[in-house]
Amino acid sequence: MLILKVVEKPITIEKGDSFKVLLSKYGALSLDKQENFSELIGENVGQLDLEKGVISFDDITIPVQVLGFFSKDLSQWCWAWDNEDIFGENLIKASKEFEVAEFTSPILRSNYDDCHTVAMVSIALLDMDAYYAVSEDGIDIFVAINSDLIEENNSVTKFRDTYYTFQKNFNIHPRIAFEAYTKLKGYGFKPHDDFALAKIGESRVMAGFTERGNVTRIIVFGDDE
Repeated sequence: MLILKVVEKPITIEKGDSFKVLLSKYGALSLDKQENFSELIGENVGQLDLEKGVISFDDITIPVQVLGFFSKDLSQWCWAWDNEDIFGENLIKASKEFEVAEFTSPILRSNYDDCHTVAMVSIALLDMDAYYAVSEDGIDIFVAINSDLIEENNSVTKFRDTYYTFQKNFNIHPRIAFEAYTKLKGYGFKPHDDFALAKIGESRVMAGFTERGNVTRIIVFGDDE
């Protein structure tokens, strides 16, 4: 008997993806990364040095790439790639790599929270480790960070709690988000009609969904450490 192997569909940007879909696909992974970053810096406030291209948290100094900045007075997000004269080419290499339609406009009407969601999607697409916002002279500058100092927490509990927080606090498609977060973390994924499973080592995380795709329950089976 011929047995057909099911090929897992990778998480990619597809033609026609809205920003909401992009956030659903990549936002939970970014939140995961932000939580890891927060463990590193604690309550320390970042001091940005644009001339040196670094940000410092007490005795920790990390190189940065500038993503963009937010002007509260104008309610605008401005991409760094449209402001090379301000930041310099070396500081904005990351922000030039987008090819998604929603990211090609140099200026976006937005509020402060919108800027955080833009930054969340950005660091996931760019495979950066985290982002950080610094207030400088009336604007908020968002920078992307890569650092070997950031330690990953890959526990089952972390996965469950991060997904719960993400689907609760962001306007996203929860079912898409669960599948994407699972696959982007490199875990096994198995969908069912009204629930889906993430396989993390010998453990399982089950997310139940309504017909409209809203989360009904999130349960961990097996060792949660």
